[in-house]
Amino acid sequence: MRAKYVLSEVFLGLWRNISMTVAMIITMAVSLSMLGAALLLYNQVNELEEQYQTDLEVVIYLNRDVDEEVEKQMESDLNQNPLVDKLTYESQEDAWQRFQQTFEDSPELIDSVDASVLPSAFRIKLTDITRADELIDEYADHEDVAQITNQKEVLQNVFNVLDGGQKLSLVLAGVQGLAALMLVANTIQVAAFSRRREVAIMKLVGAPNWFVQAPFVLEAVFAGLIGAFIAFGTLLAAKVFVIDGKFEAVFNLMPNIEWTTILMLLPILAGVAAAISAVTAWITLRFNIRV
Repeated sequence: MRAKYVLSEVFLGLWRNISMTVAMIITMAVSLSMLGAALLLYNQVNELEEQYQTDLEVVIYLNRDVDEEVEKQMESDLNQNPLVDKLTYESQEDAWQRFQQTFEDSPELIDSVDASVLPSAFRIKLTDITRADELIDEYADHEDVAQITNQKEVLQNVFNVLDGGQKLSLVLAGVQGLAALMLVANTIQVAAFSRRREVAIMKLVGAPNWFVQAPFVLEAVFAGLIGAFIAFGTLLAAKVFVIDGKFEAVFNLMPNIEWTTILMLLPILAGVAAAISAVTAWITLRFNIRV
């Protein structure tokens, strides 16, 4: 009987303040959509960094007039270096083939380059790319080394941009979340005020606080869960129509977003929405309205 009464009060309360309920659901849906997108972006950036860092190399370009004996000695030294995981020697001919493959769509550029200007090089995968500077320091002043490049430094700007987007998404989700919290608190205050006589009567007849507060808390939780499902539906639509649809070519540059990753967001968003709504409603009732 009590459960039936509480549920009837929940739906009645939501209907009485329908305009604020809709506003609360929409705000919660927008906030959770931003949060879900930020979590997806966070996961994608981590996967992208991990994927690229396993393929990153340090490339030691040799002088064009270096003799074969020096190359063999340097190759032997690098093979014995504990920082080196895999070493590949690239001759001038190999470098020319790589150049042709890389710029096969620009024949004018290929025709303008003399193959003899391309240096031979050692392409090195490290056991830990973060220790690249140690290897570079060892060979930076070598008289037969023309240049050393660290591919991690080249891609660092790309990672910095992605990190910035990651943080911006979290900040926007936080701002939207704050707006949702204030709206939930305001909605609960209005609901409690509109039913102040019923609340006073329940207190007079000895109803416990949890019984009086339960309909208000459940109202907030119910609205939050609807917002979570709308946010989840938005992310599903983004997966179908944006990620795998119109902008598929753009997202192919990043690791594929699996359906399991999207589906895992539903319990996260629902849990966050329910917890935030319940806590906000309880604090509002406890310290502001004191029912």
